[in-house]
Amino acid sequence: MFYPLPDTIEQPEISLLELLNSRDNRQTRQQQWIGLHQVTLISFTVVFPGPVKDNHLVRQVFNQGLNALKQVAQCRQWVLLAQQSFAFPTGPECFVAVDADAIAVKTALIEAEELSPVGRLWDFDVFDANGQQYSRNTLTLSPRRCLICDKEAKVCARERIHPLNEIINKIEVLANESVDN
Repeated sequence: MFYPLPDTIEQPEISLLELLNSRDNRQTRQQQWIGLHQVTLISFTVVFPGPVKDNHLVRQVFNQGLNALKQVAQCRQWVLLAQQSFAFPTGPECFVAVDADAIAVKTALIEAEELSPVGRLWDFDVFDANGQQYSRNTLTLSPRRCLICDKEAKVCARERIHPLNEIINKIEVLANESVDN
């Protein structure tokens, strides 16, 4: 059911407005999926720094996340009702309607994030059938850590502590570690 997105050579730079519009559009699609399927929704994206949100490296990390999601779903014997991936200039996305408890799904996906070298870049948003979102914060778990210094990722990103090229180089190393494992 999970098909990797093909590689891409496209590397369009995205404006802040385009990024914000894509988030609004994703929220609309999420609500449509919840209404249509009326089960837990997994909305998967990649957290990627800089103005380019879709390129070879993003797709590599995305496809590794899809593979992890597939393995977790098989291991937990989740009933998957629908799955669709989207290749947008603002980054790849995947929606999965799963007939399983939302808190259990979110917990299992956080475990998968923590087991993978690139798991910090995966963003598995999980909603229950009523549209309630479950996050690390709602589950009283620690926030994502920075790839470079291990401080809270939001702080480093907001304050732009690390140069973009340093972060991209680190992601390339981690993505290749994931492939080797």
